[in-house]
Amino acid sequence: MELLEIKNLKKSFGNLEVLKGIDLNISKGEVVTIIGSSGSGKSTLLRCINLLEKPNDGAIYFGGKNILSKGMNINQYRSRITMVFQNFNLFDNLNVLDNCTIGQTKVLKISKEEARNRALHYLEKVGMAAFKDASSTTLSGGQKQRVAIARALCMNPEIILFDEPTSALDPEMVNDVLEVMKDLADEGLTMVIVTHEMQFAKDVSSRVVFMDKGVIAESGTPDEIFTNPKNERTRQFLSRFINN
Repeated sequence: MELLEIKNLKKSFGNLEVLKGIDLNISKGEVVTIIGSSGSGKSTLLRCINLLEKPNDGAIYFGGKNILSKGMNINQYRSRITMVFQNFNLFDNLNVLDNCTIGQTKVLKISKEEARNRALHYLEKVGMAAFKDASSTTLSGGQKQRVAIARALCMNPEIILFDEPTSALDPEMVNDVLEVMKDLADEGLTMVIVTHEMQFAKDVSSRVVFMDKGVIAESGTPDEIFTNPKNERTRQFLSRFINN
């Protein structure tokens, strides 16, 4: 079942055309990783999907509706397609538990008790329940990112977008976050992940998308992309990984 359909999506910043007509469908239960060089448009694509950037042209269909049409409830939409950011984006003035309950009570309108129970469940899942009363400012980068993932899960989303979730972490903390994400993939959560962790992309993805200069240059299974890429730019980008 197609959860999300992106058609001819375009985005420019001034004269710089960053997305040049992206077509991409996301099916329920898929883990789609988006790889490519810096500046290829990967993060801009995620930000357009989550309406943090407004596309210049094209359509994004979710639940049969074009979310770019007038009258869309953006907060409601973002509760269905949540995002985990490179730099965590936790609320510094809230403790860990409150970071995970505020979206539930404000957007989903569920009771504080239910929100707390759900938050504790997902904090346990990511190994952060012991830190529920800690200020988010006292956490390490890896701990912050695990809380950010728990916060996203608390919204019971249909898709989670991950924008380079490990790029701001110290190397020894990367594996903790990737392990959490692998567990979520194993449970069938639908995820779209922009990442530079090639081994992770190879191990976890159901589909890998290679972007180059604002277009999708190639898309396929991890085996197709990492073992036998057809596009020359894909081969160049992956040459170091493939030859290891």
